[in-house]
Amino acid sequence: MERLPSWVRQHLAAVRAVAVLTLILGGLYPLVVTGVAQALFNDNANGSLVAKDGKDVGSALVGQNFTDKDGNALRKYFQSRPSAAGDGYDMMSTAASNLGPEDVLDVLPVPGKDEGRRSLLTQVCARSNAVGELEGVSGARPYCTGDGVGAVLKVFADRAVSVNQACPAVPFTATYQGLKVECGKPGEDYAAGRTVPVRGDVREVAVPADAVTASGSGLDPHISLAYAELQAPRVAKERGLGVERVRGLVAENTTGRALGFMGEPAVNVLRLNLALDKGE
Repeated sequence: MERLPSWVRQHLAAVRAVAVLTLILGGLYPLVVTGVAQALFNDNANGSLVAKDGKDVGSALVGQNFTDKDGNALRKYFQSRPSAAGDGYDMMSTAASNLGPEDVLDVLPVPGKDEGRRSLLTQVCARSNAVGELEGVSGARPYCTGDGVGAVLKVFADRAVSVNQACPAVPFTATYQGLKVECGKPGEDYAAGRTVPVRGDVREVAVPADAVTASGSGLDPHISLAYAELQAPRVAKERGLGVERVRGLVAENTTGRALGFMGEPAVNVLRLNLALDKGE
């Protein structure tokens, strides 16, 4: 029998290889992996869904906002950390803000022309003030003004400007190294000035870092024990429960360090709030 030309044999071998690999890697392997996942890790494999009254209300792996239609915190619930994913915890827009510690200068809004932009520092300051007001503690932080913006000066030879405080606001400090401090004028270019963040005299910070900063994915469902402890008295009061009862539920919904030594214990906010609803 006459042998097929070499180029035909090479193409047939390639087709057979594609068929075999497709069967193994595209069929058998996914079936085995799916079967093992369903058998050993059923809950995780199906998205770690959490139900209330027989209806799925979320995933234990994805955070949620516990706010009203206007974005105000629902006082009877523990609040999650901020999220930079879309409008908050949007799984289709998972992302970080990509803003870093050097992002301290706001772009002041110009009425009718420009909405402006808040720096990461000002976002943190504003969030800290809001959390402090909600929880009845001081929201003061280093490098923040009392009105919740970044305490940053642009220093020139003959003056200094509190660039994140739009006129007619009163600057957080009247003078800096003998120079009079002015409020910031929207639309004015201060690029030539020297940027000077001012730490202030805040010694203790009552609002934890995770209450004012988003996670890298924007979907983190956990908060720190410190943030949960800060919120416990408010939630207990709103629900008419004892603080110790609420703290007990916090402990029940706290996960330990990964592998026993990595990271810090954290509280799953969705599971905790569902446990509170169930206990009422």
